[in-house]
Amino acid sequence: MTVQFNLNGRRIALDVDPDRRAVDILREELGLTGTKEGCGAGECGACTILVDGVNRLSCLMLAAQLSGREITTIEGLSREGGTHPLPEAFVKHGAVQCGFCTPGMILGAAALLQENPAPTRDEIRRGISGNLCRCTGYQKIVDAVAEAARAIQEGEPSS
Repeated sequence: MTVQFNLNGRRIALDVDPDRRAVDILREELGLTGTKEGCGAGECGACTILVDGVNRLSCLMLAAQLSGREITTIEGLSREGGTHPLPEAFVKHGAVQCGFCTPGMILGAAALLQENPAPTRDEIRRGISGNLCRCTGYQKIVDAVAEAARAIQEGEPSS
């Protein structure tokens, strides 16, 4: 089966087994290793991608489900004129430890900020609750998302 979709702003057409998982297509066929597989069961959020702007778990998606969609991976997360404020804030606040959960956590936070540009700290906690982190204790992550939300609201330039 040929699946056609937009990936990080680029049109893609791939011949794939339609029952193959999206995470495998992204990592093995397209070389986008920022999308991680942590559990393979939809429990950890490490494989989070944005599908038409909504966070989805790529370990639970089949290749056929990519067809006709707009897909964003961590490699494609940007803002006009530079990088997105979320990765910058994660680095600034030390919200990355081992880094395994970071791409999924950032994409989950990006989906939250698209839906709610000015979330409270409790809303941030709920918004990232589908992404597990075993290293940070989440406080630094919440701080980073809050700062990125403020930067986006204030229109601060990106790097």
